[in-house]
Amino acid sequence: MLLTLPILDVSPATPRARVVRLGLDGQSFDYAAGQAVRIGAPGAERRRTYSIACAPEDTQTERHLELLIGVDASGRAGEEIELAPGARVDVEGPFGAFTFPPQPAEREFVFVAGGTGIAPLRAMMRHVILTTVPARHVGLLYSARTPDEFAYEREFRALAASGAIELRQTVTRATDADWSGARGRIDRAALDALVHTPDTLCFVCGPMAMVDEIPRLLEEVGVSRDRIRIEEW
Repeated sequence: MLLTLPILDVSPATPRARVVRLGLDGQSFDYAAGQAVRIGAPGAERRRTYSIACAPEDTQTERHLELLIGVDASGRAGEEIELAPGARVDVEGPFGAFTFPPQPAEREFVFVAGGTGIAPLRAMMRHVILTTVPARHVGLLYSARTPDEFAYEREFRALAASGAIELRQTVTRATDADWSGARGRIDRAALDALVHTPDTLCFVCGPMAMVDEIPRLLEEVGVSRDRIRIEEW
């Protein structure tokens, strides 16, 4: 499917990322939580891939798509698109097999994110929270370079405070910022603390090195490989 949609608004997510909402203009856009789209300037052949950061239920209610888009120091996302309210972009998709299953046998879910890899995982978590998916436990382990690079942090902390999710965060780079949480890369101990049973369905999205390493660590804490999903387009 190829649609040309308007940018409704652009808001800061982190110093290096923006939340961009695209209006549907009365058109339908069906997708599964975790899927992605390609976007670019109208009529241009070159498009860039972004995971949809909102749940299908959000789109049905709010009539928009939400993307988490990385930007450079000047706030630009690249030559493919102009991040400005009112600008229009071509949207191709949805596509991707990295999705939350329609009827999972598991009742415990853990999401492991690095940086902007949080986007499809947020869509999945919101899908679980907004629907009747039976869930005994939803855990999020989120890694970022510095404390100000946790996208959607206020939302996740509110969900954790309400008991909807169990949230753990870690910062991977030395920083002078006020941060009392965990530091360093995600390790086996961090995963062991969040994975409460081997029957947990796990989703991993982030930098390639993390996506390569986390499945091995999850297996070490008892999760079988068939219960580990990694980002793939």
